[in-house]
Amino acid sequence: MSQHEEINTIDPANISQQELHGYLLSAVAPRPICFASTVDKEGNVNLSPFSYFNLFSVNPPIMIFSPSRRGRDNTTKHTLVNVLEVKETVINIVNYDMVEQMSLSSTEYGDGVNEFVKAGLTQVPSDKVTPPRVGEAPVAFECVVDQVIALGDGPGAGNLVLAKVVQIHVKKAFLDAEGKLDTPKLDLVARMGGNWYCRANGDALFEIPKPIRTKGIGVDMLPEAVRNSTVLTGNNLGRLGNLEQLPTKEAIAIIAENAEVKSILNSGEVSTALHKLAQQWLEEGRTEDALALLHL
Repeated sequence: MSQHEEINTIDPANISQQELHGYLLSAVAPRPICFASTVDKEGNVNLSPFSYFNLFSVNPPIMIFSPSRRGRDNTTKHTLVNVLEVKETVINIVNYDMVEQMSLSSTEYGDGVNEFVKAGLTQVPSDKVTPPRVGEAPVAFECVVDQVIALGDGPGAGNLVLAKVVQIHVKKAFLDAEGKLDTPKLDLVARMGGNWYCRANGDALFEIPKPIRTKGIGVDMLPEAVRNSTVLTGNNLGRLGNLEQLPTKEAIAIIAENAEVKSILNSGEVSTALHKLAQQWLEEGRTEDALALLHL
């Protein structure tokens, strides 16, 4: 970080809850959306989205979402009341095709109002739990509620709903040739701050090789001039450091014979030009070549 960057340091205790809410929800994003269907003890159906949500365990399969107490009057949401009465829920996954209907369902309708009807979504019976699932959802998880953990009793306090998955529904249209969920086909959306959402598709999707079974050499093993480059970004260095080994003498010699590299070596500003070429190669997926180039 540059020593000249200005930082606004904030003590959460010294700002209003509304201001804190804005900072937290805009910075901790994008957040996946839990579109939770529940029922009360009378059998009334409720459907509501929550972005305090994620997967926390595979064995057992546990998802957690949090219906917060309302900031303005400290009341609780229908979803929280329902899962305390009937310990079941269906977590429906939201994609782009249904995002507007999902948003509409977040309207605070009165007791007994069915958001499936208000939002124009299809109510499909579940197999193992009472709440119905959303027919338009690409994936739906039937869950039993293991426990509900209150994080406070004041306005804005969360309530962690620990939901154990007991049945999964996946639309075949969203599977690839191997029968696995296809991320581009899913076209999922996520919550940002304010009225903003983001869409996980197109140019927003990218892959990063993950060193799970092997160890990357690390950025610290790169030449000092590379680590301190004014051209290469942190992402560039991270990609280089993810490689498993430094280039061999033979690999470096081969790169030195590249016509474009020879032209650079015979010109001025060699370091900057080589770093720009390495960056271009990284963008083209030529990571090993880029690392060898940077060791000339």
